Amino acid sequence: MYFDWGEHTDTVTLVKAVNNDGSTVVFRKQGEELPSLRFVKEFGYVSLFPFMMKLIDPKSKKLEHHLKHLKNETLLWTPYGLRSLATNSNYYNKYNTEHDKPYWRSPIWININYLVLDALGYYAQSKSPYSQEAKRLFQELRARVLGNIVDQYQKTGFLWENYDDAKGEGKGSHPFTGWTALFILIA
Repeated sequence: MYFDWGEHTDTVTLVKAVNNDGSTVVFRKQGEELPSLRFVKEFGYVSLFPFMMKLIDPKSKKLEHHLKHLKNETLLWTPYGLRSLATNSNYYNKYNTEHDKPYWRSPIWININYLVLDALGYYAQSKSPYSQEAKRLFQELRARVLGNIVDQYQKTGFLWENYDDAKGEGKGSHPFTGWTALFILIA
Protein backbone atom coordinates (compact mmCIF):
# COMPACT_ATOMS: atom_id res chain seq x y z
CA MET A 1 0.00 0.00 0.00
CA TYR A 2 1.17 3.56 -0.67
CA PHE A 3 0.75 6.42 1.75
CA ASP A 4 1.07 10.21 1.77
CA TRP A 5 4.46 11.58 2.91
CA GLY A 6 4.77 14.91 4.66
CA GLU A 7 4.66 16.88 7.91
CA HIS A 8 2.03 15.17 10.05
CA THR A 9 0.85 14.70 13.60
CA ASP A 10 -2.16 12.93 15.08
CA THR A 11 -2.38 15.26 18.08
CA VAL A 12 -4.04 18.31 16.52
CA THR A 13 -7.67 18.77 17.52
CA LEU A 14 -10.37 21.39 17.07
CA VAL A 15 -11.34 22.92 20.42
CA LYS A 16 -14.29 25.19 21.21
CA ALA A 17 -13.78 28.06 23.65
CA VAL A 18 -15.84 30.99 24.85
CA ASN A 19 -14.48 34.53 24.44
CA ASN A 20 -14.86 37.20 27.11
CA ASP A 21 -17.81 38.59 25.15
CA GLY A 22 -19.59 35.21 25.30
CA SER A 23 -19.05 34.29 21.66
CA THR A 24 -17.82 30.81 20.78
CA VAL A 25 -14.65 30.34 18.81
CA VAL A 26 -12.98 27.22 17.50
CA PHE A 27 -9.25 26.91 17.29
CA ARG A 28 -6.67 24.25 16.54
CA LYS A 29 -4.93 22.85 19.57
CA GLN A 30 -1.53 21.25 19.08
CA GLY A 31 -0.82 18.28 21.33
CA GLU A 32 2.55 17.23 22.66
CA GLU A 33 3.62 15.53 19.43
CA LEU A 34 4.97 18.06 16.94
CA PRO A 35 4.49 17.49 13.22
CA SER A 36 7.29 15.47 11.66
CA LEU A 37 8.12 14.07 8.24
CA ARG A 38 6.51 10.64 7.97
CA PHE A 39 4.02 8.51 6.11
CA VAL A 40 0.33 8.97 6.86
CA LYS A 41 -1.21 5.68 7.88
CA GLU A 42 -4.66 6.61 6.59
CA PHE A 43 -5.95 4.92 3.44
CA GLY A 44 -7.64 7.15 0.87
CA TYR A 45 -7.45 8.48 -2.66
CA VAL A 46 -3.81 9.47 -2.20
CA SER A 47 -3.00 5.79 -1.59
CA LEU A 48 -4.25 4.95 -5.09
CA PHE A 49 -2.13 7.34 -7.15
CA PRO A 50 0.49 4.77 -8.26
CA PHE A 51 -2.43 2.58 -9.36
CA MET A 52 -4.35 5.43 -11.03
CA MET A 53 -1.24 6.56 -12.90
CA LYS A 54 -0.68 2.97 -14.10
CA LEU A 55 2.75 2.81 -12.48
CA ILE A 56 2.26 -0.70 -11.11
CA ASP A 57 3.45 -3.54 -13.30
CA PRO A 58 0.37 -5.54 -14.45
CA LYS A 59 1.99 -8.79 -13.27
CA SER A 60 3.05 -7.43 -9.87
CA LYS A 61 1.56 -8.73 -6.61
CA LYS A 62 1.17 -5.05 -5.71
CA LEU A 63 -1.60 -4.87 -8.29
CA GLU A 64 -3.38 -7.78 -6.63
CA HIS A 65 -3.20 -5.94 -3.29
CA HIS A 66 -4.52 -2.71 -4.81
CA LEU A 67 -7.47 -4.52 -6.37
CA LYS A 68 -8.20 -6.24 -3.06
CA HIS A 69 -8.11 -2.92 -1.17
CA LEU A 70 -10.16 -1.20 -3.86
CA LYS A 71 -13.18 -3.46 -3.35
CA ASN A 72 -12.99 -3.47 0.46
CA GLU A 73 -16.16 -1.79 1.76
CA THR A 74 -14.52 -0.64 5.00
CA LEU A 75 -11.99 1.22 2.91
CA LEU A 76 -13.24 3.04 -0.21
CA TRP A 77 -15.85 0.86 -1.96
CA THR A 78 -19.49 2.01 -1.66
CA PRO A 79 -22.74 1.34 -3.56
CA TYR A 80 -22.23 4.76 -5.25
CA GLY A 81 -18.52 4.83 -6.13
CA LEU A 82 -15.24 5.13 -4.27
CA ARG A 83 -15.24 7.34 -1.17
CA SER A 84 -12.27 9.63 -0.61
CA LEU A 85 -11.10 8.27 2.76
CA ALA A 86 -11.46 4.91 4.46
CA THR A 87 -14.13 4.59 7.13
CA ASN A 88 -11.53 3.22 9.57
CA SER A 89 -9.47 6.42 9.32
CA ASN A 90 -9.20 8.73 12.32
CA TYR A 91 -10.03 11.57 9.93
CA TYR A 92 -13.05 9.99 8.25
CA ASN A 93 -15.90 12.50 8.02
CA LYS A 94 -14.10 14.92 10.38
CA TYR A 95 -14.07 18.67 9.81
CA ASN A 96 -10.72 20.24 8.87
CA THR A 97 -11.69 23.44 10.70
CA GLU A 98 -14.92 24.76 12.17
CA HIS A 99 -16.12 25.99 8.77
CA ASP A 100 -14.22 23.58 6.54
CA LYS A 101 -16.41 20.52 6.02
CA PRO A 102 -14.78 17.10 5.57
CA TYR A 103 -14.30 17.94 1.92
CA TRP A 104 -11.91 15.11 1.01
CA ARG A 105 -12.64 13.03 4.09
CA SER A 106 -15.59 10.92 2.91
CA PRO A 107 -17.38 12.20 -0.23
CA ILE A 108 -17.28 10.48 -3.59
CA TRP A 109 -15.50 12.54 -6.25
CA ILE A 110 -16.15 11.75 -9.90
CA ASN A 111 -12.72 12.92 -11.07
CA ILE A 112 -10.92 10.35 -8.90
CA ASN A 113 -13.43 7.62 -9.75
CA TYR A 114 -12.73 8.41 -13.41
CA LEU A 115 -8.98 7.95 -12.89
CA VAL A 116 -9.58 4.64 -11.09
CA LEU A 117 -11.88 3.45 -13.88
CA ASP A 118 -9.27 4.44 -16.45
CA ALA A 119 -6.63 2.42 -14.58
CA LEU A 120 -8.98 -0.56 -14.17
CA GLY A 121 -9.62 -0.49 -17.92
CA TYR A 122 -5.88 -0.43 -18.57
CA TYR A 123 -5.20 -3.36 -16.24
CA ALA A 124 -8.23 -5.28 -17.59
CA GLN A 125 -6.64 -5.12 -21.07
CA SER A 126 -3.24 -6.28 -19.83
CA LYS A 127 -2.08 -9.86 -20.11
CA SER A 128 -1.75 -10.54 -16.41
CA PRO A 129 -3.14 -12.84 -13.73
CA TYR A 130 -5.23 -9.90 -12.47
CA SER A 131 -6.87 -8.77 -15.72
CA GLN A 132 -10.17 -10.57 -15.10
CA GLU A 133 -10.52 -9.08 -11.60
CA ALA A 134 -9.68 -5.62 -12.96
CA LYS A 135 -12.36 -6.08 -15.65
CA ARG A 136 -14.95 -7.19 -13.09
CA LEU A 137 -14.18 -4.24 -10.80
CA PHE A 138 -14.26 -1.84 -13.78
CA GLN A 139 -17.74 -3.01 -14.77
CA GLU A 140 -19.10 -2.91 -11.24
CA LEU A 141 -17.60 0.47 -10.28
CA ARG A 142 -18.68 2.01 -13.59
CA ALA A 143 -22.27 0.83 -13.06
CA ARG A 144 -22.29 2.21 -9.50
CA VAL A 145 -20.90 5.63 -10.43
CA LEU A 146 -23.11 6.11 -13.50
CA GLY A 147 -26.18 4.76 -11.73
CA ASN A 148 -25.78 7.17 -8.85
CA ILE A 149 -25.16 10.24 -11.01
CA VAL A 150 -28.24 9.44 -13.10
CA ASP A 151 -30.32 8.73 -9.99
CA GLN A 152 -29.32 12.00 -8.34
CA TYR A 153 -29.90 13.94 -11.55
CA GLN A 154 -33.39 12.46 -11.87
CA LYS A 155 -34.16 13.31 -8.22
CA THR A 156 -32.71 16.84 -8.15
CA GLY A 157 -32.21 18.00 -11.73
CA PHE A 158 -28.53 18.72 -10.99
CA LEU A 159 -25.06 17.33 -11.44
CA TRP A 160 -23.19 17.76 -8.16
CA GLU A 161 -19.63 18.56 -7.12
CA ASN A 162 -19.40 15.36 -5.06
CA TYR A 163 -21.67 12.67 -3.63
CA ASP A 164 -22.35 11.40 -0.13
CA ASP A 165 -20.62 8.09 0.51
CA ALA A 166 -23.41 6.72 2.75
CA LYS A 167 -26.52 7.69 0.76
CA GLY A 168 -25.20 8.73 -2.65
CA GLU A 169 -26.90 12.13 -2.36
CA GLY A 170 -25.42 15.07 -4.26
CA LYS A 171 -23.29 17.43 -2.16
CA GLY A 172 -21.32 20.61 -2.62
CA SER A 173 -21.79 22.98 -5.53
CA HIS A 174 -24.66 22.54 -7.94
CA PRO A 175 -25.30 22.81 -10.75
CA PHE A 176 -21.77 21.55 -11.24
CA THR A 177 -20.46 20.50 -14.62
CA GLY A 178 -16.77 20.53 -13.68
CA TRP A 179 -15.30 17.08 -13.17
CA THR A 180 -18.76 15.56 -12.91
CA ALA A 181 -18.92 16.14 -16.68
CA LEU A 182 -16.50 13.17 -16.83
CA PHE A 183 -19.77 11.24 -16.67
CA ILE A 184 -19.76 11.50 -20.48
CA LEU A 185 -16.36 9.79 -20.76
CA ILE A 186 -17.32 7.12 -18.21
CA ALA A 187 -20.57 6.34 -20.06
